[in-house]
Amino acid sequence: MQLGINLGYWGAGMDADNLAVAQEADRLGYAVCWAAEAYGSDAATVLSWVAAQTERIDIGSAIFQIPARQPAMTAMTAATLDSLSGGRFRLGLGVSGPQVSEGWYGVKFDKPLARTREYVGIVRKAMTRERLSFDGEHWTLPLPGGPGKPLKLTVHPEREHIPLYIAAIGPKNLEQTGEIADGALLIFPSAEHLEETTLKHLRAGREKAGKTLDGFDVHPTLPLALGEDKDVATLADTFRPYTALYVGGMGSAKQNFYNQLAQRMGYEAAAAEVQEKYLSGDKQGAAAAIPHDLIDKTALLGSVDRIADRMKEYAAAGVTTLSLAPAGFTLDERIAALRAGSEALERAGLA
Repeated sequence: MQLGINLGYWGAGMDADNLAVAQEADRLGYAVCWAAEAYGSDAATVLSWVAAQTERIDIGSAIFQIPARQPAMTAMTAATLDSLSGGRFRLGLGVSGPQVSEGWYGVKFDKPLARTREYVGIVRKAMTRERLSFDGEHWTLPLPGGPGKPLKLTVHPEREHIPLYIAAIGPKNLEQTGEIADGALLIFPSAEHLEETTLKHLRAGREKAGKTLDGFDVHPTLPLALGEDKDVATLADTFRPYTALYVGGMGSAKQNFYNQLAQRMGYEAAAAEVQEKYLSGDKQGAAAAIPHDLIDKTALLGSVDRIADRMKEYAAAGVTTLSLAPAGFTLDERIAALRAGSEALERAGLA
């Protein structure tokens, strides 16, 4: 099992620290460094900056938002980043959610699976450097009856095949991801529930494509907080607001993929309470209603030995790359957590 680092969003006043974390991950031999975007910093610019100041670590978009860019533009960006980084780019895609898609980008959030399938098809075709034409429900290239003609990408990526990942949570999205992608970017993964909530759906998609999970990157991100095992409850409390935001506030009362995931993991009553409190404005109450067990099962908490034991569980469950989001109030604390992750992987015998 390999390790990655997820830097999340930029522009919160810690950008210099984030670069230092990426550089330390590079020195420690982490496989990939991911950056995110929502409606603040864009991931492509951040990844360019990180790539220019690291040597070996891959850079990845987790995620480029599908409603933010035309698919041909995403192919251009991917090819450019791969070329500039010397073949170190991984393309992560996702549909985002209805509030961001419609509120920020003005793109209707409908038929997300069909949109994703067409988008991936266009990106794949564009990066082959063939002349680009496509006739789908959501995109038609070139537009009929006009001056447009099929064009081909002029940039030469470093590699013929750039790894393509999709951020997936729901069963149908996971199945399609297994069918059309090279890896799945996961959030709030529980090793105990991974087969039921995730792997069986990915496997079904791979079977549709005539493939197995061999070579497919099952790639979750987990927060990591380093400390004494006796303080695990306190460490878990660090992530209550983060977990409540996703389970309670990401999306609407009718459409929250993270809330639905918590329900599938057996936390139906708690998920409903967290969402009700969060959407009514009681964010503190929502955070307090998150079960400790849910946080502990979806984060790495405690000593290096405890984290190593959890890593063994994830590897046994089928995870192939584990990205960490190291917690800490200072750069030194985040670096210590990053180093603990590397040490834990070695103690687990997974390096």
